[in-house]
Amino acid sequence: MIDWILAERIASYIAGTGEARLPAVDLAALCAESEARVSAYTELVPARPLPAPEGIGRHEWVNSNIAAMRALLDPVLKRAGAGLGPLRPAVALAAGLGVTAEVGVVLGYLAQRVLGQYELVLLDEAVQDRPPRLLFVLPNLGQAVQSFGAEEQEFMTWVALHEVTHAVQFAGVPWLHRHLAGLVRELLASAELRIDAPRKLRLPSLEELRRIGGALRAGDLISIVTSKAERETLDRVQAVMAVIEGHAEHVMDAVAPDLLPSLPALREALDRRRRSQSGLSRLVARLLGLDLKLRQYERGKAFCDAVVAARGSAALHHVFSGPEALPTLSELENPSTWLTRVGSPPEM
Repeated sequence: MIDWILAERIASYIAGTGEARLPAVDLAALCAESEARVSAYTELVPARPLPAPEGIGRHEWVNSNIAAMRALLDPVLKRAGAGLGPLRPAVALAAGLGVTAEVGVVLGYLAQRVLGQYELVLLDEAVQDRPPRLLFVLPNLGQAVQSFGAEEQEFMTWVALHEVTHAVQFAGVPWLHRHLAGLVRELLASAELRIDAPRKLRLPSLEELRRIGGALRAGDLISIVTSKAERETLDRVQAVMAVIEGHAEHVMDAVAPDLLPSLPALREALDRRRRSQSGLSRLVARLLGLDLKLRQYERGKAFCDAVVAARGSAALHHVFSGPEALPTLSELENPSTWLTRVGSPPEM
């Protein structure tokens, strides 16, 4: 139902190539130093070697993410489409064009902004021909260095710390990949059921109209196209991702001070970049749920900072002791409730 070739072409066209000077740094050395510092602080020991860092362009980032999405979605779409019987060609054509365009636009938009990525296919088991990758999008990094007025080595070190933290998280926490893949599987199963058994044409109820109106006013398109059960699973996914991203943000700041004399200025510049999108970019981000995503990341960092301030870094390490130790969305807002639940009440 998705024309991946067309989606890739749309994404590559929107992404462009970028015009800034590419950074000239030793990524391997930066990542090796980052791994040592991150492991020492987090007490997470990778069970396998981390992937070698790769400096790539926007088009290669698009190609890599298209491949990852295909590995995740094609089996689901194939099973769902099989239940449509003789209607399958018509439904596939009608739905496929819209989804194809959406995938292309989203990836093209993201390709202009992403700085680095620890790429991991979220399947239950690791895919042998799709091992994790540690990617750095050089045109975007060069553009960020230029727009921030930052020292190149410092900025690249800071970004490397963030992405290597993700690599250490997944290589050092055996259950994390499986847990997140399970949540994604729940969402995909719900989507598969929706394709197999579309709702009968009917007028929406007054309650549904109110919910849709509220979601539109908030710029939350995701709430309109998901069921209550799916939104609950999305909440769990968002909580996990907030912890993963917030932990990486916390770690990069915690281990960087002696490496990065300009750390406060870098943090201020990066936070300003996240909020200084154009009106059109801000609208697109809100409709795709990316604005909510950024708020969750900020919430995740605030949670990690608060836990360490209350009980030290050892308390934060407990987050990765098992799935049951992960905070909920409400606990992210109130870290003391999480500390109480896991048996370490804060001294506040």
